[in-house]
Parts: sequence; structure tokens; C-alpha cells
Amino acid sequence: MSDYREREKSISIGTIEEEPVSGTRLEPGVADDGGEERGEAELLTINLGPHHPATHGVLRLLCTLEGETVRNIEPIIGYVHTGIEKSCEDQEYWKAITFVERMDYLSYYFNAYAYCSAVETLLDEEVPPRAQYLRVIHMELNRIASHLFWLGTGALDIGAITMLWWALRERDLILDLFEMSSGQRFHTRYFQVGGVMEDIPPGFEAKLREFLAQMPARVDQYEALLDQNEIWLQRTQNTGIVPLEKLLELGVTGPLLRAAGKPWDLRKAMPYCSYEDFDFKIPVGTVGDNYDRYRVRMAEIRESVGIVQQALDGLPEGPYITGNRKVALPPRHELATSMEALIHHFKLVTEGFRVPPGEAYVAIESPRGELGCFVLADGSAKPARVHMRDPSFVNLQALKHMGEGTVIADFIACLAMLDPILGGIDR
Repeated sequence: MSDYREREKSISIGTIEEEPVSGTRLEPGVADDGGEERGEAELLTINLGPHHPATHGVLRLLCTLEGETVRNIEPIIGYVHTGIEKSCEDQEYWKAITFVERMDYLSYYFNAYAYCSAVETLLDEEVPPRAQYLRVIHMELNRIASHLFWLGTGALDIGAITMLWWALRERDLILDLFEMSSGQRFHTRYFQVGGVMEDIPPGFEAKLREFLAQMPARVDQYEALLDQNEIWLQRTQNTGIVPLEKLLELGVTGPLLRAAGKPWDLRKAMPYCSYEDFDFKIPVGTVGDNYDRYRVRMAEIRESVGIVQQALDGLPEGPYITGNRKVALPPRHELATSMEALIHHFKLVTEGFRVPPGEAYVAIESPRGELGCFVLADGSAKPARVHMRDPSFVNLQALKHMGEGTVIADFIACLAMLDPILGGIDR
């Protein structure tokens, strides 16, 4: 491993003899597969990324190229570290929701759910059925929105700019729905310990049904545009293949694992939040290439539309948050008539609620894969430890196996298919 200053060199030129790299070693004078003798090969080490420090998901890749072929990939991480987990230790439990949502700006509902569910486990607090269904509706809409952003930026990386406008068009409709239910388009803080912040407002159901009615046809349009595009097919089919056994060794989950043929989805394997009430399939691939990763995510959009439809049709009556006033804020209309409600409101806002000593880990199926939240409680109103198992970071291990030995154009496709936050790093 070279030292920091050596790695900071943005461009270095050497020969095979001077700078060995992983992969096939091409010696001068040795015949290649075509029977022709190769001359001395020249290597080029370049930086791919990072993004501007103001953006999220910053990643830098130190790539060694031999012509157009990627011979070595070294991910360099740690840019713009925000210390969110540590910051949660200084906040009351209900205030930490704001922090964990910002770990992933594309799937904030999943971060909030994993954290709230871990706290609810420690409190042994039961979430009302209506709140569970409302959570499912918002998480599956968030899954669709996240996949749409991946589709738009991933296709843009390969040159299909039309997909960016189409995907963001539908994603904006989902953000409109989030704004209706929570008042915010991003980082809504809609999920609370014990349920959700508010019931869905008048007009939300009608607008949601309108979206669900038109979304399948829009997915058909996406597939009609891409599946008949020769450039898209050549960039994605039979590129970035990683064996299933290697993915399992690396702990890769989510669409990357399912694209390789493993039907592992925590919504089916370990149902939570009433997912056992819904009928849906787990899309899987056969080859495990970039095209399978694309097809799996597209199929997941269709399945999520069906889940939201079922949840909306079967939405139970009843409260949207727990009735335990020591955990959830009382309704605002009670504050003017009930002294007990006023006291509970004051105590929760100023001091928060105390959680019995213990620890809990909750794992859910986010758009990236297994998202887990570990919470350690010491009996106070603040968590002693919060740790997230972020699937994007774990899945990043597969990039080296996906990209080495491919041409640079196919490597960009691998990067785009890996994760929506990492997509677009080449720009």
C-alpha cells in the first residue's frame, strides 16, 4: 500500500515493470490471446471523483488503466464525514430521528423506521395497525422514488439523458405526496416513535391512487426506451458479473444480490411492519450482470406499486400513533382542556422520554439492501450508542470485483448500477 502522498498524485505514468497491478500481467514480448506479441504496456493512474465536498455520498476511486482497460481499483473513502452516530448520543431519542434521516437523502423513511423500530423494541411499545400501514405506504413510495433516481442518474452516466427527465418527473409526484402528508419533501420526520406524526390529509388518497394508476404505464415507457437501445444493452449485458458466492462472502445484499439469483428480501424472510399482510414477489436475476441489476430494480418498482395499492385498499381504522402519552405527544386540541396533556407535552419536549437499559438491533430491506440500526440504552433520555449498518458502504466492496478487467465505459456502467448515491461520480 503506497503512502498518502503517493496516493494523492492525481496522475502517474509508469510501465508494468515499475508498477505491478492486480489482474493479468502483460510482459513485453509475450504473445496475447490473438497470437500477436505485445510491446511494453503503459499504465495510467487517474482519479475518478470525488464529487464536490458539498455533495453527499462522496467517493474517490484511484484507477489504474492500461489503455481502455481497468486493471486496478482502489476506493478511497472518508470524505465529508458528518459524525451522525456520535451526534445522536447528545440528543433525546425523539430528536435523533432528524439525524438518522440525513444518512441517506434518497431513502430517509427507511433510516427513520429502522431507528424508531429499535427504540420501540426497547420500550416494548406496540405500534397501531393504521400507523404500520401508513409506514409501509411511505416506505414503498420512497423505494420507488429512490429507484427512479437511480434509473435517471444511471442511464445518464451511459448517455441516455431522456431517462433523467422521465424518472425525475415521476419522482417529483412522489415528493408531492410526501409534502402533503408531512409538510416536507425531503427529511420529513414523519415517522415517530410509536407511529407517525399525523394521519394522511384529505385529498392524499385520491392523489395517491392517481399516481398508482399511471405508474405502471410509465415503467413500460422506461423499458421500451432502454430495452431497444443498442448502446444500453451493450453497456449492461454481460458486464460487471460477480459470482453469487463472492457476493455472499462480501455481505452484499439488496438488488445486487438478488440480481445474481438469490431471493433474499427481509420483507419476506423476516417480515416487519405488517409486510406479511401483503402479496408481492421477489424479483431475481439469472446472470448477475448490470442488465439483471437494472431489470430487478424495474421489477421492484412494479411490486412496490402493488404493495402501496394493497395497503391503501386495506388501510385499517384507528389511531395513527400510540396512545402512551409518556412516549407520544398528546393531540394539540387536548392542550387547552387537559392539564395532564399539557404536562406530558411539556415533559416530552423539554426532557424526552426515558428508555429502559438494554440493546436492540432492527434490520429492514431498504432500496440498497439490509439496513440495520443498533441502539444501546442506559436508562436515560438519550441513547448511549446508535450505529447503522449502511448497505451502500458494504455493497461498495463489490465494485472492485465488478470493474477490474472491464473497459472504462463498462466500469462507468458498473458504478452506475451499484448504488444511486454513487451514480454520477464520473461527472
